[in-house]
Amino acid sequence: MGVMEKLKIFVVQEPIVAVSCLIGGIGLLLPAVVRPILDSFDSAEQVPPPQLSEVVAAVTGKKQRD
Repeated sequence: MGVMEKLKIFVVQEPIVAVSCLIGGIGLLLPAVVRPILDSFDSAEQVPPPQLSEVVAAVTGKKQRD
């Protein structure tokens, strides 16, 4: 019996285990593909954080005094 034939028999006899192995394999390979793609995006432009007084005014609903 060839490897493919044994694999087909395994999938028919144990479909839950076969799907679990497939999902686990995807979970292992996905970070190897996605991480370099995310790292390739240019994130050089940093947005300055808001002033603390602006955040407090927004949370409390009070108007700022200028």
